[in-house]
Amino acid sequence: MDILEKCRPWTAEHLRVTGRDCYFRAIGDTFDGTEADFEGRRVIVAASHDYLGLSAEPRVREAAVAAVRRFGTSMGGSRAVSGSLELHEELEHGLAAFLGHEAAAVLPSGYQANLMLAPLLGDGDMVFSDFSNHVSLEEAVRLGRAKERKFLHGDLDHLEELLRTADGIRNGKEADGNEGDGTGKDRTGGDGNGTGGKLILTDGVFSVDGDVCDLPGLMELAGAHGARVVVDSSHDLGVLGPTGAGAGEHFGLRPDLVTSALSKSLASVGGVIAGPADVIRYLRFHARTALFTAAASPANVAAALAALRILRAEPERRSRVLDLAERLHNGLRALGFDTGASVTPVVPVLVAGRERCMRMWRELFDAGVFAAPMVHPVVRAGREVLRVTLTAAHTDGQLERVLAAFAHVGRVEGVIPGSAPATHTPVRIARPRGPLTVAHDGRSTGAGTWRATP
Repeated sequence: MDILEKCRPWTAEHLRVTGRDCYFRAIGDTFDGTEADFEGRRVIVAASHDYLGLSAEPRVREAAVAAVRRFGTSMGGSRAVSGSLELHEELEHGLAAFLGHEAAAVLPSGYQANLMLAPLLGDGDMVFSDFSNHVSLEEAVRLGRAKERKFLHGDLDHLEELLRTADGIRNGKEADGNEGDGTGKDRTGGDGNGTGGKLILTDGVFSVDGDVCDLPGLMELAGAHGARVVVDSSHDLGVLGPTGAGAGEHFGLRPDLVTSALSKSLASVGGVIAGPADVIRYLRFHARTALFTAAASPANVAAALAALRILRAEPERRSRVLDLAERLHNGLRALGFDTGASVTPVVPVLVAGRERCMRMWRELFDAGVFAAPMVHPVVRAGREVLRVTLTAAHTDGQLERVLAAFAHVGRVEGVIPGSAPATHTPVRIARPRGPLTVAHDGRSTGAGTWRATP
């Protein structure tokens, strides 16, 4: 059989019939961060992760343009050879300090930042992954040689059971180990010898459902079972915490390692991994995804650095996106929609059903709103959602237009009742209470805690 034969059925008609024609649509000539031209019509973009609205900020754009004028469009080499600029190092120092860690490494993408974890995951090591983690964390485990156990989403009791089982293996006891399918059993089919280290992987804010990980519970279990914790803060960097430093700052804790994309609140393209200096140094020399790739472009590095400075200097942007998110949640709930457990700017609107989800996407698009359809295999069948995200740059008027479009489409599709329900459970998004500083506790693990500034 021709290896390319599997590609033949993916015709334009196939995409239309299966509803996949909503993906890979090109924006036209204009995009101001909140509205764009699609197929000759102007629509509100309610699917962007530019949470702070900095992608169209003149200071960010000018920083990128100035970097191109000074350094060109590409460094033409990897960071290990000829691709490093002092600009890269300035961004790394800034991100490390912001995240409360000793060092950081910047990568060309957030995906690569997570893949950089692979060299840590050797023979005999065990990884415990939340079942709803981003696929890039899953790929990092696949690249490594460690055994993986997946725990049910947000289920700390299940995680504790798996950690205890791993401790039993370490002590020479028997334990089950079958194909990983979300049940928490070993993805590789082996029992693992339990002689290596343990690592817990989690998103800070989960990218589809918008819920926040229970970082205090995860770190308590990690401490009890000798495990390390890595948090992917792509969707919480710039949003959670008194200064926007993410889930760790939000809870007053510091995970062992933090990764993040730079393409969301930092309005660029790239990724970062931050942690102890010796760990970051080791990964620089051992992670193929860092060694054998071109350096992040000068424009992207300069844009992220400018965005980081604005993020820290202008907390009102974070307040604005949180305010809009709360009003969006509660506006949708008042109409009768279910937005799940999210208390963040990632707002999942449950529609339940692939075909219905695709129809609603098209109807919203026709009504001037571009949302993001999430269907199987991104979510479980029957849990399809339209993910809606507004940024700090969206206006009150645009919020009202989004709600009006959802009201109309939701009633047409029978997802919500013809009249608004009498009551709904309101969402309250936590507001920052005050600045925090990171304080190292002196443990050999390099762990620390965030403490309130007097």
